[in-house]
Amino acid sequence: MNIPFRCIVFSLLFIILSCKNTSDKDTQLENTKNKILDIKTPVPFIWEGANIYFLLTDRFNNGDISNDKIINRTKKTGELRGFEGGDIKGITQKIEEGYFNNLGINVIWFTPVVEQIHGSVDEGTGNTYAYHGYWTKDWTKIDPNFGTFEDLEQLVDTAHKNGIRILMDVVINHAGPITDQDPVWPDTWVRTTPQCDYKNYKNTVSCTLVKNLPDIKTESDKNVELPEALIQKWKAEGRLEKELLEIETFFNKTGLKKSPKNYIIKWLTDYVRELGIDGYRVDTVKHVEKETWKTLAEQAKLAFIEWKSKNPNLVLDTNDFYMLGELYGYNIHHKRNYNFTDRKIDYYASGFDNLINFQFKYDAENISYEKLFSEYSKILYTNLIGKGVTNYISSHDDNSPFDKSRTKTYESATKLLLSPGISQIYYGDEIARRLTIINAKGDANLRSKMNWEDINNEDAKKLLKHWQKLGSFRRDHPAVGAGKHRIVSKKPYVFSREYNKNNVLDKVVIGLDLNKGKKTIKINSIFAEGQTLIDRYSGVETKVFNDFVTINSDQEIVLLELKK
Repeated sequence: MNIPFRCIVFSLLFIILSCKNTSDKDTQLENTKNKILDIKTPVPFIWEGANIYFLLTDRFNNGDISNDKIINRTKKTGELRGFEGGDIKGITQKIEEGYFNNLGINVIWFTPVVEQIHGSVDEGTGNTYAYHGYWTKDWTKIDPNFGTFEDLEQLVDTAHKNGIRILMDVVINHAGPITDQDPVWPDTWVRTTPQCDYKNYKNTVSCTLVKNLPDIKTESDKNVELPEALIQKWKAEGRLEKELLEIETFFNKTGLKKSPKNYIIKWLTDYVRELGIDGYRVDTVKHVEKETWKTLAEQAKLAFIEWKSKNPNLVLDTNDFYMLGELYGYNIHHKRNYNFTDRKIDYYASGFDNLINFQFKYDAENISYEKLFSEYSKILYTNLIGKGVTNYISSHDDNSPFDKSRTKTYESATKLLLSPGISQIYYGDEIARRLTIINAKGDANLRSKMNWEDINNEDAKKLLKHWQKLGSFRRDHPAVGAGKHRIVSKKPYVFSREYNKNNVLDKVVIGLDLNKGKKTIKINSIFAEGQTLIDRYSGVETKVFNDFVTINSDQEIVLLELKK
């Protein structure tokens, strides 16, 4: 006889409600609800526990060799300071191959792909082109070396079909350097002096980051005319009337002033409106007034709502547009405020959902697993921040990463992917891409081409498998990054994570530095007696007996989840 599931549920609840002891009755009722949620509720994507993959578009994968020499960027450059061929199609190709899904990635962040200055500059490290994407020439167009708007559209669509969100890297603080091919913008738009000395708020915001990097006057609320060079460019490309009409429509609709920052906000939010970009990674946060970021967030959220309303069949979930900020020098222990010495600012209150945590590498180096996990959980799970942070072990501009020599590659994965907060994998972390390159100077060392040639080496395959197991477990369980951490036992080291918000319940038990072979793990009532669990690291199944499970594997890690 087939009994409907709802009948079983109501029967269980009736039995529980018949218990004599009121407190026991309440506890059992809650446990029964949890069991029902375990069985029936799919675990949705939770931003605060996301697993981000960050890559340099030009250095990751060359999917279209026809755009490698499409612009005359042919001067001899310093080592790794020119365009190497990576492009938007290359990212899409790896999504289609399943590379990101196998790694447990549910968000991809790639460096800016808008049109870059055409010329080059010499910063004392050899001639340099804008391969990195942070020297904008035109926010309204995709750089030909990276591909086309249609390529970007295909990338976003492919990512979404694979359950992967897209973070677009955006810059408002500055335009690209001045070259013979890239004239300076009008002084109503930019300043070219003074250079920042970072001694106080003003000398961090109203200044140029470095010499020859024009600073957008984001403090201005004055209406300004479009740069003549930009008008002539659009005219030559046959899209002047279209761009001007869109600008008028945007400003009439929003009521914003035609100030420099608001033009750029219009251009950046167009990608959200038209493509369904899921969030921004915002560059140089502390160098721009908080009011600008608040306006960007507001307009991006509206643009995302507009895209969703026009594309209901393509919507992944009910999440709002997400804002991740690069507030250089911020760390999780600052909680909400960043200190300029003469002023403290809470950027979380100005549109940001998450800030990059520049402290993680130091904490990962100097404190134990338990202290790292428990301290981060306490800060994130309580209202000390109320929002999230993003942890990383290496990046494109951090010259002192956690494991520069790549001698702690397994530890890197374990600490990063099991820590509370968002995890950010930098391309090649998972196969030990080298971070020290012969003849490269400065940050060029951090930006070598992805080492796909190593992918089939036995050492690389074994390391990649470790990253894949941890990454896919994190992706499938928001409790890992967004849940509350509790220690179960010190020896062996076992802990639990539980996420229980907005009718979403997810929980796991994890053990580290365990003995190989047969091991007994205390469950601490996280899972009920008799439930079948799977160790995602070894694939071994086990059942809860007297609040313990036994795992027989050659691994020193267990990742326990309820068998569905």
